[in-house]
Amino acid sequence: MTRILPLALALALVRPQAPPDTEIYLATLTNDAGKLSLGTPVDVTNSPGYDNQPSFTPDGAAILFTSVRGVSAPARGRGAAAGTDIYKYTFASKEIARLTDTPESEYSPTVMPDGRHLSVIRVEADGTQRLWSFGLDGKEPAVLLPDIKPVGYHAWIDQYTVALFVLGEPPTLRVADVRTGKSEVVASGIGRSLQRSPSGSVSFIRIAQSAAGPVVTLEELLKDRQSDGRMRGTTALVPLVPGAADPFIAWLPDGTAIVAHGGTLYAWRKGDSSWRGTVDLAALGLSNVSRLAVSPKGDRLALVANPR
Repeated sequence: MTRILPLALALALVRPQAPPDTEIYLATLTNDAGKLSLGTPVDVTNSPGYDNQPSFTPDGAAILFTSVRGVSAPARGRGAAAGTDIYKYTFASKEIARLTDTPESEYSPTVMPDGRHLSVIRVEADGTQRLWSFGLDGKEPAVLLPDIKPVGYHAWIDQYTVALFVLGEPPTLRVADVRTGKSEVVASGIGRSLQRSPSGSVSFIRIAQSAAGPVVTLEELLKDRQSDGRMRGTTALVPLVPGAADPFIAWLPDGTAIVAHGGTLYAWRKGDSSWRGTVDLAALGLSNVSRLAVSPKGDRLALVANPR
């Protein structure tokens, strides 16, 4: 028998009381026939407080990220300990530009499949968390799924379909259509990491408890649908690295999944029976690496870690 994580823990995973002091580091990434190596990580955010949730733009020229910077007033919006906005770091100029500047808090910036908008998780004035869109300039906010809340994380399947981490007891994975607002629950007891994989599917973490301890598994949505248009379900891929409680996964273009745990970067590909250690992150001066993002070409890696 397994049991799902209690609501209190699920809420804590998504909305900590105080955002941690984190930085985003960028490093060159080399994949030589499955052997990964990283260049020297460079701190590109370099600001006291919360810098997190990096995602690459489709052209690979920049990253979007969530940040608390220049905030001296109390929290803006009840759902966060400090107001967060969306910023953009451009590699060529090494400049950071602020995209959103709102009384609410925005998280998880992602360029939408139409290439003209950003999707974010917005913590509204009353603490409600929903999926919103902005223009690429951070203007013209619009709620995408008014009736689905509270949303913690998201990943786009196609132009109109999005996978959502929805808080609850247990937290659930829903697939929603932004044209109709309708959604279906396809899994429960999931973790925070929703990622579109090179196969075009979306991977996620399923977390359960057994008599022997937590059972943490990397799974993915089945891409094909039933005759009525509903998702066909999910399939398990591989157990996570032992001790990894609720990790964030990232995917390389060749179908390699990577995860950071215990000062090591691990990799896995379909056909492998387990994860293999590939990079010593501690030797690169990185501690407590909590999140990863891979560039579209697979030549850069963004890592969220403690300040040096």
